[in-house]
Amino acid sequence: MQMAQNAATTKNHYSHHQVFDMSIDVPAGNASKCYDDDGRLKRTGTIWTASAHIITAVIGSGVLSLAWAIAQLGWIAGPAVMFLFSFVIYYTSSLLADCYRSGDSISGKRNYTYMDAVRSNLGGVKVKVCGLIQYLNLFGVAIGYTIAASISMMAINRSNCFHESGGKNPCQISSNPYMIMFGITEILFSQIPDFDQIWWLSIVAAVMSFTYSSIGLALGVAKVVATGTIRGSFTGISIGTVTPMQKIWRSLQALGDIAFAYSYSIILIEIQDTIKSPPSEAKTMKKATLLSITVTTAFYMLCGCMGYAAFGDLAPGNLLTGFGFYNPFWLLDIANAAIVIHLVGAYQVYCQPLFAFIEKWAKEKYPKSEFISKEIQIPIPGSRPYYLNLFRLVWRTVFVIVTTVISMLLPFFNDVVGILGAFGFWPLTVYFPVEMYIAQKKIPKWSTKWLCLQMLSIGCLIISIAAAAGSFAGVATDLKAYRPFKTSY
Repeated sequence: MQMAQNAATTKNHYSHHQVFDMSIDVPAGNASKCYDDDGRLKRTGTIWTASAHIITAVIGSGVLSLAWAIAQLGWIAGPAVMFLFSFVIYYTSSLLADCYRSGDSISGKRNYTYMDAVRSNLGGVKVKVCGLIQYLNLFGVAIGYTIAASISMMAINRSNCFHESGGKNPCQISSNPYMIMFGITEILFSQIPDFDQIWWLSIVAAVMSFTYSSIGLALGVAKVVATGTIRGSFTGISIGTVTPMQKIWRSLQALGDIAFAYSYSIILIEIQDTIKSPPSEAKTMKKATLLSITVTTAFYMLCGCMGYAAFGDLAPGNLLTGFGFYNPFWLLDIANAAIVIHLVGAYQVYCQPLFAFIEKWAKEKYPKSEFISKEIQIPIPGSRPYYLNLFRLVWRTVFVIVTTVISMLLPFFNDVVGILGAFGFWPLTVYFPVEMYIAQKKIPKWSTKWLCLQMLSIGCLIISIAAAAGSFAGVATDLKAYRPFKTSY
């Protein structure tokens, strides 16, 4: 772990972003005690740090919308869709893990980013398409997480206000101050230079995700025990509670929510580039993926199903808000605080690849600019000095401000989550991994394996289009009662 921190100070002559630079051919066997085979400082990641990154990325706020998603689909289709997505994500993630190195899985050329992997295996216009979708998706995730964090911070404030007034004050609160607070926090954390230096933040965030998931699960169980009934039906929310057309749109949106709740492929290669070898990075990554997806699916099934059992058709879009302000309100406060801490870490896990991509592009475009490349050493008593880069400071601060302002403009959380899931799910989680695997393994066209992979890809494309349609319909409904910067709960 210490190695990862040492990396920042030693590598400042050439780059602050060794994890994301373009891949280059370096003869294998040049590895030493301090350097890997590509001439970069030894990677120190393990199955546990990779799993922490994955869990931080996957068990996001999406877990809280799963009770709502299962309520739209029912007791049969809801869990079935969840298992289906977990299998698809595990399978395609395994295909993608094999694309980290081109050629030999132990000594082949490394691909440091998702775009590099697409460039090595597919090339052409697909590289630009991949980059556009990946970085737009990362940008969208930052907005979604800012909205989710503000909802949890407001829930804490409203809960305390409600109890202090004995339930007499409706406690209407604007979301804007909370989004600004979250933005200021992210500006500070965004100054951490590299992905390999946020492993500790990922571990804290992963612990927090288990904390609030467990509280949501426990409250769901307690509510089922208290009422003595398991609510819900085999076919989901009943016609009458919603119109037939709403039922269709909401079911499609639920597919998007579940897809987004599993999706982390957009940062898989970047996570894999932090792993030490031997054994091969692909082998460790596959183990980390299996461990993470198994743990995540178990949590998702428990939280989603218990939430649906507790609330039935009335399952809320954010599980923790459904328990209202009943006692134990302090427990809900702890859960909401855990969500906020988790989202602080998850925001960084998703945004670091985007930060690094823009900074690498700027260095290549303006190699002589001191503003972009100069590192200012700031001594820190009792610790290593911090290297301040003015371009990094300005660009990352502007990025966080922009995502915060957009969050204040678009605060309908569930529908934003559904659109993000649908937009990024098929190309990044299914299409590119499948196409790269076919190219790398030279699978012949029209062979049985080729046909099966294409059927998987087309099936997921249909789900993505359907989920996007459902989410856009939801946004259209929200816009009817919407005023910019005036959202309160």
